[in-house]
Amino acid sequence: MRTRLVLAALVALSTGCVSQGKFNEKALEAEGLTKNLTDEKAARAAAEAKIKELEEKQAALEQEKTALETRLNASENRLTGAAAERRALEEKNAQLAALNDELGRNAKKLAQAKEELEKKSSEYENLAQSLKQEISDGKIELSEMKGRMTVQLKDKILFASGSARVGKEGQEALVKIADALKTVKGRIVRVEGHTDDVPTGGGQFATNWELSLARAMAVVRSLQDSGVDPTMLSAAGYGQYQPLVPNDTPEHKSQNRRIEIVLAPGLGGR
Repeated sequence: MRTRLVLAALVALSTGCVSQGKFNEKALEAEGLTKNLTDEKAARAAAEAKIKELEEKQAALEQEKTALETRLNASENRLTGAAAERRALEEKNAQLAALNDELGRNAKKLAQAKEELEKKSSEYENLAQSLKQEISDGKIELSEMKGRMTVQLKDKILFASGSARVGKEGQEALVKIADALKTVKGRIVRVEGHTDDVPTGGGQFATNWELSLARAMAVVRSLQDSGVDPTMLSAAGYGQYQPLVPNDTPEHKSQNRRIEIVLAPGLGGR
């Protein structure tokens, strides 16, 4: 606006006839207007620079604010995660404590059960002492569990192949067993015969049923002859049908050919 006034004044001076005083007055006015214009431009430039500086500061503050909010959110997330983790750990600790209590109770029960299972009767101790050498040589195995004792003899100790006649070595072992059984009270003694799955081939024993039972009967007679009370004795033949292991190798077949003398609690506490 001021620029237009200055120009108008100059045009008026150049186109009209005015007095010298009037001209000088107008020249001074134009000079003042020009100075004001220059000052206004400088002020405007300074204002624009100030505005730019403020805008830059505001942008920097916005960035700092965003970074601060990000850090705060991250801190809150960490705190929330830590609290959740602490709760989870407390729950796990409670579960572990409960499990430890349960394991302690179970361990006590197992120890009691193991002690009961491993508790040996006087009959077991007597037989173990009487047959110490045979057990050491692996000819006889002795076991006891829940009041049931088993004396297991390999068939080759007692019998020749395919025979139901007790040999000399078998007789000696049965005498030792009989000596221990004479002191047994309130038990039944069942002699069980077992074979492998090889057919007998006919002859004296048509099948393994007959062979296993004949061998069990031979042992019963030997025990009776050695002084065992016959009212305690019984015999059973199981043939090949209760193997200890599969009949798939010569060694396994040998394990299945056996005599087991089982001592179990008698009926009516006899």
